[in-house]
Amino acid sequence: MKRLSLAGLLLCLVPGVIAAQTAGPRSSAPLDPNDTWVLPKRDRVNEGTVTIISAPVGGVTSILMSDMARVIDNDEVRVLQVIGKGPVQNVIDILDLKSIDMGAVVSDVPEFYKLQYDLPDIGNRLRYIAKLYDNEIHIVAPRSINTVFDLADKKVMAPKDVGFYAARAIFSRLHIKCTFDVQTDDTLALQKVVNGEADAWIVSTGKVMPIARNLKNEDGRLHLVDIPYDTRLQDLYVPSTFSSEEYPNLIQKGHKVETLAASTLLITYNWPENGDRYRRVAKFVDAFFSKIDEFDKPPRHPKWREASISATIPGWQRFKAAQDWLDLHQRSAASTAATESEEFKQFLSQQNGTSRGKLSDAQLVKLYDAFLEWKRNQR
Repeated sequence: MKRLSLAGLLLCLVPGVIAAQTAGPRSSAPLDPNDTWVLPKRDRVNEGTVTIISAPVGGVTSILMSDMARVIDNDEVRVLQVIGKGPVQNVIDILDLKSIDMGAVVSDVPEFYKLQYDLPDIGNRLRYIAKLYDNEIHIVAPRSINTVFDLADKKVMAPKDVGFYAARAIFSRLHIKCTFDVQTDDTLALQKVVNGEADAWIVSTGKVMPIARNLKNEDGRLHLVDIPYDTRLQDLYVPSTFSSEEYPNLIQKGHKVETLAASTLLITYNWPENGDRYRRVAKFVDAFFSKIDEFDKPPRHPKWREASISATIPGWQRFKAAQDWLDLHQRSAASTAATESEEFKQFLSQQNGTSRGKLSDAQLVKLYDAFLEWKRNQR
């Protein structure tokens, strides 16, 4: 379930009813520059401010965090984005930096910590708040490399904070042995493949990735490599695809390339419930979850369509305040839907004895609109 939908619950309770939700425009009075403004108190500013560490400027994560800061900013909650290095470093920053409340981490990062640092329980100290979007695995290589399995015994450029963590997990699970060249500069790493100094370049990032999309490839020598879905990866990844529309420079027209995707999550530390940090993050959760549908609307980034506040992520535990919010609002939505179902039945009975069996879906839509108007008048 991506959203808590009152209309969806109503449809379950009144079979065949096509619910049309309507909402009036929100009033937002403009600021009057002639008003006397008062500086907020220091304690209040700190009480409502949370910090979220994202990823390098220009990537999907930093754009989504900017959207978040704009949408939920109010007198009670303010989001400060801190530009980070990437998902692996973000885990350390969430655990150790005193100034960081939350951060963006990809769901396969704990697997990397287990393999690379022999830390099998790093995720136990963290809690996820929501899924933000899907991170797709990109492998760019010469056309002699058809699938990921062809990279055995090859030299693979794996940028440290962008691709190495995913490459380590995938190649380990698939038992593919290769030589990783771990770079800190993802563009320089790709250039080595272009120059013929390496066999492939792998990154984990949301599509469409500008670096890959803008790569000059007039001779068609390079392409995106298939990663066939394998049961050995199913607890970490879901199948995904790239299209020629998304990467016309790397995929033949009309073709698609198989790949994998992991979830980019909004993560926080497992704060004690009686602490100030827990209360501030809980206040943020309420503000974020209450406005989750706003992120689907223009001009917000298209990747918000993949966001879910209720998605269950294998191997991760949900932040308690987030679970409490979901439990409360699911009960409330179910109760409201049940009440509205009874009200709609009452409304139908008043329409000259109208019954469900005599109405088409189009007629029901019109009647439901009339019902909403009737409810507003009743109030």
